Amino acid sequence: MTEFGTALKEWRGIRRLSQLELGLQAGVSSRHISFLETGRSRPSRGMVLRLCDELHIPGEARNTLLVAAGLAPAYQARPAGAEELAPLRQAVDWMLQQHAPFPALALDRHWGIVAMNAPAELMFRATGVQPGDSLIDAFLDNPLLRAAIVNLEEVQQLSLSRLRTELAHFGKDEVIEQAVSRLRNLVRETPAYPPGAAPVVIPARYRIGDQVLSFFSTITQFGATTDIAMSELRIEMFFAADPQTRDMVFAMAGQG
Repeated sequence: MTEFGTALKEWRGIRRLSQLELGLQAGVSSRHISFLETGRSRPSRGMVLRLCDELHIPGEARNTLLVAAGLAPAYQARPAGAEELAPLRQAVDWMLQQHAPFPALALDRHWGIVAMNAPAELMFRATGVQPGDSLIDAFLDNPLLRAAIVNLEEVQQLSLSRLRTELAHFGKDEVIEQAVSRLRNLVRETPAYPPGAAPVVIPARYRIGDQVLSFFSTITQFGATTDIAMSELRIEMFFAADPQTRDMVFAMAGQG
């Protein structure tokens, strides 16, 4: 079995597809998939990319498969300050600043904080969390942050679910796998709510001084970039989950 064949079989196993199922999705025979995995057939560039599409393989792993097949990678990992990334960096800055007075963060693949707006800096200031830190590490190991989250058990369950979803997307990732393992040991097996009784959103409630602010968040990603880091960057924007939080946020921002 070739390096490409081993990787293809591994990804097919991750996505829980048989050779027949993958072949049908990619428009080839299961026999051809078998030949690719055993090394009896060598894939073309188009075939590698087609299989990657059907297996929902992210950019960095696509490069690995292409190189394993003796082909040039399709995605680049540019330096963070590369000139061609300037429009994307400007878009990130714009989204963070325009979201004020509500908090917003830019996170990398491993929840490393790339940037945060002023309201986010204010929200996390007492915990010592700042750009360059890993939000996963802070969430697991920073006692000040954990103490500031009023509904820690709920947030842990939500974070575990989110990390599992991200791990399913990436297929394998040692950092995320370790975080999932650690969180699994902290979270109760029983759901926080009985079936059908969960609210529309389950906010994270942060204690800031003598106030408790309740937020839910949305995630935004770039959908049309071939740069690996930017394709994995996520903008997490916090919104008030109740009128009291909204009023306090605007009051702290001096907007009445």
